Amino acid sequence: MFEKQLAAFLAAAVFAMPVIAQASDHHAGDAAVAHAYIKEIQAEGKAYITAHNPAFFQELSKGQKPRATVVTCSDSRVHTNAFDKTPEGDLFMVRNIGNQMSTAKGSVQYGVNHLGSSLLLIIGHSSCGAIKAASGDYASLEPDIKRELDTINITKGAANIDGVKTNVNNQVAGALQEFNEKVKAGELLVVGAVYDFANDMKQGAGKLNIININGETDPARLRNAPAPAAKSAGHGHH
Repeated sequence: MFEKQLAAFLAAAVFAMPVIAQASDHHAGDAAVAHAYIKEIQAEGKAYITAHNPAFFQELSKGQKPRATVVTCSDSRVHTNAFDKTPEGDLFMVRNIGNQMSTAKGSVQYGVNHLGSSLLLIIGHSSCGAIKAASGDYASLEPDIKRELDTINITKGAANIDGVKTNVNNQVAGALQEFNEKVKAGELLVVGAVYDFANDMKQGAGKLNIININGETDPARLRNAPAPAAKSAGHGHH
């Protein structure tokens, strides 16, 4: 069951994000834009309700058993529709600048230990502002932002995509320490990935590139890694 779930998730993870309209021409701090956008959000919400019958929402109200806890960046260009078309009830999302464990550990613990996610997926992304800041001098930033950047351990002056990959691998290493017993028992898979909309890794723009599975980072071994044996007691997911 679990290997089928993982295979399905990773298969879904590689399709490119659809092209969407972006409000790149708006002025920062423009209240008129905010008023217009809240109307757009309300309209989209009505369309979403229309597209789903009452049984869909009734099922959601029963509780959640997400297959994956996802730690990703707060960046507005990174969203679930890039790797899961139907994330409701499936992805427990944890977001912060730099897709970090240390600044959101309680949320990650809740997803893994209490909601029982079988997959902990840590997603970095190309052109990451947090990585750019952490690789340079951020002494002039607000104290709370500096505190979060302080926990990103990458080489100063490194290329952005290299810093992104290093950070993802560091987060995976921290997660393997935090959830060591679950990983050893075959109850949890920790996967590191990079959502590369800039095609910095030359694997295709918009692809979610898996770069780390339970600490293994060798590309050849990742491609040939066998699926873990299914456990007798599963989450009861589809």
